[in-house]
Amino acid sequence: MRALITGGTGRIGSAIVARLESDGWSVVSAGRADGDVSRPDQAQALVERAASELGGLDLLVNAASEGFLPRNILEVSEQDWDLAFGATAKGSFFVTQAAAPHLRESGGAVVMIEDVAAYQPWPSFAPHCGAKAAQAMLTRVFARALAPEIRVCGIAPGPVAVEREQEERRAAETLLGRVGSPEDVAEAVVFLAAADFVTGASLVVDGGRLLQSG
Repeated sequence: MRALITGGTGRIGSAIVARLESDGWSVVSAGRADGDVSRPDQAQALVERAASELGGLDLLVNAASEGFLPRNILEVSEQDWDLAFGATAKGSFFVTQAAAPHLRESGGAVVMIEDVAAYQPWPSFAPHCGAKAAQAMLTRVFARALAPEIRVCGIAPGPVAVEREQEERRAAETLLGRVGSPEDVAEAVVFLAAADFVTGASLVVDGGRLLQSG
C-alpha cells in the first residue's frame, strides 16, 4: 500500500503519515520544501517522484493548506486570497490531476482534507472558507470524473489542532464538549481508504461543531 500525503509535515498531515505507516503503508510525506503544489509543474514533479519511489500510488491525501489567517473582510488583500486558494484549491486540483493515471492503474483513492469552514460562513476567514468550499466541491467533481476506477472522498475536520490556551473555548463550540486531535482525522483517512463503496462523500470529524451556529 503506497500513499502520497501533501501537507504531510503539518500537525494533521504528520498524524496521517504516522498512522498509515503504523498500518504498514509506504508513505511519501511532502511539505513546502518538496515543492509548491499550487504550481502545476511542481505538482506533477512531486507526484512522479512519489510514484517512482513507491512503485506506484494507492492513495493520495491532499492535506496541504495555507492562508488560515483572521482578516476583516473589508481588509482582505489579493495576496491573502491567492495564499488561501493556492495550496488548498489549486494544489488539490493539480496534484489529483497528476496522480490520476497512477491511481487509476491501482484502483486507488483520493482523500481531500477539507474543513468545516467549507460549510459554514466565518466572516473573519473569508479566503479560507472560500478555498475550502472550492476544495469540497472538487471532492465531488473528481469523484464523478474519475469513477469508477478511483474513489474520491473528503474529511471535514473541526477543532482538532487547537492550541492549549484555546481548548476550553473551542470545546464549548462542539456538541461533545471537547476538542478532537489530529489522530481523529488520521483514523478517518484509514476508514475511507478501505471503504470501497464510498465515493463523492465528505466525512465530518468535528464533535458536532457543524451543527452549532457559525
